[in-house]
Amino acid sequence: MDNSKNAIPRWEKPDGSPVSCTEKVMVLNENYEELRSMIKDALEDALVLGCSEKQVRESFHALIDEIQSDIKECQHNP
Repeated sequence: MDNSKNAIPRWEKPDGSPVSCTEKVMVLNENYEELRSMIKDALEDALVLGCSEKQVRESFHALIDEIQSDIKECQHNP
């Protein structure tokens, strides 16, 4: 099994430095794993229902790209 495909990202601040607070990294990692599981379930549901895997993946990518946050990125820790 190729672990690089399943690796959790190194979380970075806008300036490129790593997020180093253990609690923050833990929350980010938990959210990432929850999203991975939900996306996998949704993809598998779509495949069972007869959808094109390529089209579903493209739709998921488009969804991520179109999501807008109400929170602005900060250059410093709050």
